[in-house]
Amino acid sequence: MPGYSAVNKKMIQVPIGPGHEVYSKRGAMLGYVGAVTFTGSVTAGAGVGAMLGRTLAGENTGMMHVTGQGSVMFGHHGLYVEIVELQGDTLYVEADRLLVHDASLQRGTMFLGEQGGLSGVIRGQMTGQGLFTTTLTGQGSCALLSHGGVIQLPVQQGRPVYVDPQAYVGHRGQIQNRLKTAVGLRDLIGRGSGEGFQLELSGQGVVYVQASERKI
Repeated sequence: MPGYSAVNKKMIQVPIGPGHEVYSKRGAMLGYVGAVTFTGSVTAGAGVGAMLGRTLAGENTGMMHVTGQGSVMFGHHGLYVEIVELQGDTLYVEADRLLVHDASLQRGTMFLGEQGGLSGVIRGQMTGQGLFTTTLTGQGSCALLSHGGVIQLPVQQGRPVYVDPQAYVGHRGQIQNRLKTAVGLRDLIGRGSGEGFQLELSGQGVVYVQASERKI
């Protein structure tokens, strides 16, 4: 079955059929053809335990389970859409930025404190991820939302990449990230400019950066 295809920069078309079900952002369906069914989903393929933490933190995002036979056009609030193909690796992304993803991908939730303790939590607040970030692992397709579109910056061993925390959309691969700043952590509270601090991403993979500092 063919994969996701771009209708334009802000709309995509996704084939639906046997063995190719997807989860989509609630309210993102723009039109469809065929016998397609949309069912509300609490877990969107993730374990109940993984989603409980997000729910308790008020960070859960409504999703729809899309099944049947046909094709569906997706978009959301005129935001730009980026199609991402996973090849057995893991994508880390804010849940609100997920427009649609294959049901075959394993979805999980990771507490940002696991990536740098207090610094990781502060980073989550700055990027809009809150206390948790969503992970997608496996082989399949997904689509991300952004303001103004995204660029893909390769991250290579020994060549870290630095990005504005509020322009960060997500990353994939074996990447470690930390908040880097010239001032103390106490001075970060309340500051909103990327000039004073950056995300340092090192390892091997790709980071997605949007052309804006706006959150979804």
